[in-house]
Amino acid sequence: MKQKSVFLAENTNLEIETFLKTHHTIYIPVGAMEQHGPHSPVGTDVFIPQEIARRVCGQLGNALVAPALPYTLSYPHRGFTSEFSLSIETFMAVVRDLALSFGQAGFKRIVFLNGHYDNTYALAYACAQAAERLPAGAKAFPFNYWDGMTAAQFGAMSEGGKGMHAGEGEVSMLLTLNPNLVDMELANAEFPNFPETITKSPALHTAFFFSSPGSVYRMSKTGTWGDATKATAAKGEQLLQAGVDSVINLMKDIEKTFTELTIR
Repeated sequence: MKQKSVFLAENTNLEIETFLKTHHTIYIPVGAMEQHGPHSPVGTDVFIPQEIARRVCGQLGNALVAPALPYTLSYPHRGFTSEFSLSIETFMAVVRDLALSFGQAGFKRIVFLNGHYDNTYALAYACAQAAERLPAGAKAFPFNYWDGMTAAQFGAMSEGGKGMHAGEGEVSMLLTLNPNLVDMELANAEFPNFPETITKSPALHTAFFFSSPGSVYRMSKTGTWGDATKATAAKGEQLLQAGVDSVINLMKDIEKTFTELTIR
């Protein structure tokens, strides 16, 4: 007998039709294909949200995991050999069309589960483009898998906000997924040489990175932003579970907001 799977691609058309009679949620992991230092694979930002989505769906049994969207917005990494990405316009068109396609199939919660921060704004805008063309009751929306983490959990993942790319958090999660994905002999530590600023505002990040192709390449020698040498599989398991809890709690909050906030 064929075993059930949470992965959409492993289901038959009949199995998906049966699923949609009682459940209506699909997670689309969104990542990137870009360098992650000398030690981590270019698919890091795909592997992590895909695993979190798999765990969420396996735990709750009420959703499926679509094939991940790997080619996204990596233009800040332009200059490194491994920067395989789409234009902003193309990326948004792909997200919009996927939202409409899943909506037309019968899914009512089309969740773009993001693992690459640079995608954040474009994902939201693309979902807004799709909104008025979705079937009644269907909603497409994105969030980052870490958005529902506690301050302590996010601090553990991001080295207190100082390790944002190919550092301790991401590498730890990869070691949990598959230690063969990481070359720990090449693991390194590098942090951007951020100057002291008056405002310390997140707007500085937007201005320097989001608005500037090649910005990560120009400020980094190795492409690492953090300390990968501190990564362990044990830490990775804790962080992946924090990601699962984050997604589950976000979905509960989103449903409550959809239900209670609208007055007309």
